[in-house]
Amino acid sequence: MDVRHLELLRELADRGSVTAVARATHRTPSAVSQQLKAAQREFGLPLAEPAGRGLKLTEAGRVLADGGRQIATAVERVRADWDAYRGQPSGPVSIAALPSAAAFLLPGVIDDLGDVPITLRCTDIDIAEAEFGGLVVDHDIVIAHSLTSRAPAGTEGLVTVQLVREPLDIAMAATHPLARQKSLRPRDLIDQEWIGVPSGFPFDTVLLAIERETGIAPRVAQRLRDNRLIESLVAAGRKIAILPRFTTPTDGGIVLRPLLDIPSGRYIFAVVRTDRAQRLAVRRVVDAFVSVAARVGREQA
Repeated sequence: MDVRHLELLRELADRGSVTAVARATHRTPSAVSQQLKAAQREFGLPLAEPAGRGLKLTEAGRVLADGGRQIATAVERVRADWDAYRGQPSGPVSIAALPSAAAFLLPGVIDDLGDVPITLRCTDIDIAEAEFGGLVVDHDIVIAHSLTSRAPAGTEGLVTVQLVREPLDIAMAATHPLARQKSLRPRDLIDQEWIGVPSGFPFDTVLLAIERETGIAPRVAQRLRDNRLIESLVAAGRKIAILPRFTTPTDGGIVLRPLLDIPSGRYIFAVVRTDRAQRLAVRRVVDAFVSVAARVGREQA
C-alpha cells in the first residue's frame, strides 16, 4: 500500500478539489490527477467521481482518506515522542488568527514561550465563523470565535479548545445620548443607526438577536470588517456598533455599554487538526494560549 496515495486522498478530502491540492502541494493539476489514477489502479476501485465541475471522493475514497489521517496522526505522535526524548518542543508552528482575538492573546503567547525554540508564523484572517475550520488544512493552530460556548461551526472532527469568553458591548461616541446610561437593553436601540459587520460574522448574530427581541429590524448603514475603521466611524458620528470589550480603546471618544437581556459575548477557541494536535510544539503553543487567555479573563473580570 503506497502511503503517498493515502496522503493524496486525505488532501483531496480536506481541500475539495484537484486544483486546491495541486496548489497546496506545489504540483500541477495534471500531476495530481495522474497520482489519483495510479491510486485507483492500486486499490482496484473508483476513489473519486465527478461532482459538478470537480471531483468528490467515493465511499472507498473516504475510507482510504481516513486511513491517511490515521497515518498522519501516528507520525505526529512519534514526532512528539522524539521531541519529548530530546527534552523540549521545537520547530515552526503556523497560526491563523482572528485579528481582534490575536490582539489580546498573541503578545502574551510570544512572551510566554520565551526562549523555547519554537518559531511562530502568524497570519491574521477575518472571515465568517463557519470558514475558520477550513484553515486548519494550511495552519497548525487556528484562533477562531463563536457566539456560543459550543465550538465554531465547521470545526466538527477537529480538536477545539475554548480559551476565553469576551463580552461584546454597544459602542458609541462619548457624546451620544445613550452614553449617559450605564447599560442598555434591546428596546433602547430601536431607533439607532448601526455600523454592522458582514452577515455570518458573530457580531451580526447579536444584531439578529436584538431584532428578534424587539421585532424591529436594525437600520444598518454600513457593513465593515475592520474594527479600527468601525471605531473611527462610531467616534466621529451618531451611529453605534457592536465591538469587543478587551481590545476596543475607550480613550479616543468611544464609550462601551453592556447589553442586557440577550447573549452578547463571543467565545474564543483554538482549533487544531487531530494529527497536528499530537505535535509537542503545537501542544506547547496551545497551552500558552490557554494560559494567556485565563490571565486576560481574570484581569478583565
